[in-house]
Amino acid sequence: MNIVRQAAAGSLESSDILVTLAPGDGGLELSLTSSVERYYGGAIRETMRRTLTELGVTSARVEAVDHGALDCTIRARITTAVRRAGEEAEV
Repeated sequence: MNIVRQAAAGSLESSDILVTLAPGDGGLELSLTSSVERYYGGAIRETMRRTLTELGVTSARVEAVDHGALDCTIRARITTAVRRAGEEAEV
């Protein structure tokens, strides 16, 4: 999936995550701000990276502001942002 425009999903509420995607310059650039980064930052980044890879995103800038979201919420927000920002590649 090609990211062709900036898009966001989520909120800044407790137990949620705000994910903003934009076209990248090659590769995945992840930026994470989290109230639980000290404990779960690595796991959050891995969930973000794995979800983007599963969706076929190879190039994007991703900014995430987390307030204790569960993995299922992180995946849902990333999936929604990708669908809003993306364009299916022709096969």
